[in-house]
Amino acid sequence: MEAGDGLLIRVRPPLGRLTAMQAAALADAARQHGNGLIDLTNRAALQIRGVAAQGYTVLVERLVALGLTDADPAREARSAVILTPDWQPGDDSHRIAEALLERLDDLPDLPPKIGVAIDTGPAPALQQAPADFRFERGECGAIILRAEGRALGVPVAIDDAAQALIALTRWFVDSGGPAAGRMARHQAPLPSEPAAAPAAARPLQNVLAQAPGAFYGAPFGQIEADEIAAIASQPGIVALRLTPWRGLILEGCIEASGLAAFDPLLRADACTGAPACPQAGVATRDLAARLAPFIRGSLHVSGCAKGCARPSPAEIVLTGRDGRFDLARNARAGSPPEHTALTPSQILALFGAS
Repeated sequence: MEAGDGLLIRVRPPLGRLTAMQAAALADAARQHGNGLIDLTNRAALQIRGVAAQGYTVLVERLVALGLTDADPAREARSAVILTPDWQPGDDSHRIAEALLERLDDLPDLPPKIGVAIDTGPAPALQQAPADFRFERGECGAIILRAEGRALGVPVAIDDAAQALIALTRWFVDSGGPAAGRMARHQAPLPSEPAAAPAAARPLQNVLAQAPGAFYGAPFGQIEADEIAAIASQPGIVALRLTPWRGLILEGCIEASGLAAFDPLLRADACTGAPACPQAGVATRDLAARLAPFIRGSLHVSGCAKGCARPSPAEIVLTGRDGRFDLARNARAGSPPEHTALTPSQILALFGAS
């Protein structure tokens, strides 16, 4: 897609994992063909920023050669799969993901943002990550397949999981789901009556404690290519796993120098803002970084009313308008404000951050 700093190229590595060699090569490609900035998305994907139109084809060919994307755009579009980042080779999440990747051609054409979460650890870890169809551990201990927006799911066997998802996505298409765009907005009766509830969610600290390496957080989910190359070259680093929490899990590494998982900056959402985005009328990230330590809950600083960085409500949301900010609470970007036309200084003072 086009952004203010050039083309934005999304990369969804298989299983959400790059080997150290792939990570170093991707960093080199981002420097050569982009502006050297890489986004870590809340869908556990990468975005290479600042790619010139003339470099697009060469970059994609290089990513295909590295095994980081599919040469067939239709297959790549079906690979929007988030895997719980503490998966282990041969466990339930890994087995389901491998089976699904082998059957991508059997999935129907779906709306662009439709995604799948494979979240079958001891208890769900990805319930806050965007997805439309979820494999989760149920209260009874069995694996369930749940449609987003529905409280209950249907028990499935591991060997039948891929086929169950294919059937559910075909029902979604046949019952008019593409008109709704997302599963949570699609109100047609499900093809099978759901009866199984997911287990209570695991705390993030428990998930990270089981991960095969240290967590490396990046402010606002943005990291420089040189930084990724440096990480990949560290002794002992086997691979980098993507997470939906604006950070990486460094396989083979016990300690990491990035932001800790509970740093206030990782609770703050902020788009690139002006001048990188032509639709933004304000700079966003400097204000968000200064304000985050003073906000106990969620913070969203948006350059415009579109709210690209966070579609869900935040406890504090600042929306850029005509060079200043509107402030709302427990709202989305562009919601009716409590205060209007605030300057950054006024906002910082309001929260005791001046």
